[in-house]
Amino acid sequence: MTTNPAAASSQFDGKKYLNLETYRKTGKGVRTPVWFAAAPAESPGEIAPKLYVYAVANSGKAKRLRHTSAVKIAPCDVRGTVTGPWIDAHAQIVTGEEFARGMRLLNRKYWPWKQLLGTLALFSRNERIVIAILLD
Repeated sequence: MTTNPAAASSQFDGKKYLNLETYRKTGKGVRTPVWFAAAPAESPGEIAPKLYVYAVANSGKAKRLRHTSAVKIAPCDVRGTVTGPWIDAHAQIVTGEEFARGMRLLNRKYWPWKQLLGTLALFSRNERIVIAILLD
């Protein structure tokens, strides 16, 4: 695993997917390939950018994150095949302005596919959440 957050975050440059490993109450990891967008560091003290992911509020990954914020991430392809080293991180469900920021970044990166999915979501009763990931 990479220990330098700045070096670790650079392995996601130009990538479309990351594999997010969240943990069940039993401690067993569950890996899921997801879209992500990186936000630049907000303050001089931050070394690595935050990564944003979105999901359905009642999804398994959201439920597991409510139990523990510890996660591992790695770059991957669309099928979840890992293409780089795993990195320890922490994730949290965000609201308010940070939710809006994450959605803007995701919309920009995955235009027009994200907008098409967003339109389809209008017909769904599933609430969307944004997850912010911070590298350890």
